[in-house]
Order: sequence, then C-alpha cells, then structure tokens
Amino acid sequence: MTNTAYADALADFRRRKDEHFAAGRGPIALDALADFQGLSYYPPDSAWRFMLPLEDARGDAAAAEFLLDTNTGTPRSMARLGEVAVPLPGGEQRLTVFAPLGEDQPARAFVPFRDATSGQATYGAGRYMDAPLRREDGETWVELDFNLAYHPYCAYGDGWTCPLPPAGNVLPLAVEAGEKLP
Repeated sequence: MTNTAYADALADFRRRKDEHFAAGRGPIALDALADFQGLSYYPPDSAWRFMLPLEDARGDAAAAEFLLDTNTGTPRSMARLGEVAVPLPGGEQRLTVFAPLGEDQPARAFVPFRDATSGQATYGAGRYMDAPLRREDGETWVELDFNLAYHPYCAYGDGWTCPLPPAGNVLPLAVEAGEKLP
C-alpha cells in the first residue's frame, strides 16, 4: 500500500471511529457528546508501522496465562502469546503481546503499552493496539501499527475496567503516533 493510500485508509478509519463515538456507541458519556468534535490524533507516519515475527511463548506452560493489572484492581487473565522486537528510534525495544485465554489461533494480538507521551500528550495509564496476526510457513507475524494506538475506555470516564500495560511494555521514548489527548 502506498503512503497516500495508507494515509487515506487511516483517515477513513479515524472518521468512522469518530462517527461511532458521536453516535453514543463509544465510552463518552451522553451529556459530553454535545461538545464532542472528534478524537485527537498524531499525523499518520508510516515509520511507526512494523511487520514483526512473534517470538512464541506458548510452548512454555508457565508463560501461557498472564495476569494484567487493571485500573480497578481486578486482574485480567490473558494468554501471553510472546514478544516482538521493535526497531524503534534509539534502539530495539521488546513488547509482550497478548490474546484472550482459550483461543488457539487468535486473529489479533492485544498490545498494551506506555511511552514517554503517557500522562503528557496521551492517556497516563497507556494506550492499546490490536495487532493482526499473520501465519505463514510455520511462523506467526505481528502487524504492529502505532498509528492505530488508542486510549482505553477508562480514559473517557469512570465505570470501565481497563488492563494496564505490564512493566515490560513501558517504552523509554515518545511514540508520537496514534490517538492523543484532546
């Protein structure tokens, strides 16, 4: 996909998400929707898109189930699929990727993370990515796109339980991609 086609597809995705939220089908309280002008995003940047091999952890039974802390204190059980090595500015960083428990061949990975923008330009507790998984020739690849990073629902109001990124998913640099604070 060309950079222009990618930017157009990302703009369309963001427009549809804004429409979804504006219609009251998102986490924004109904009384706050009158002032809703859409979410705020960093400009699209293809440098924040990666196709990375998954270093599988499911062969290790001890690593299969992982308890993620949440904003409410009630842990969330997830399957730890493994890690990806992300070639970021300043050097390679590792992120752990998760999926719901009980899915043998999940189609997407869940990647919660924090970075140097957390609490400044983005939600303090971190952001999420839903990363498509591709399987070919016995390997699993993770399509990691920080342009699609989004705030958890608890960023918009109370009453939501949101998993928090584990300590290993805290990046020491600013990820200026994806959703940001209004």
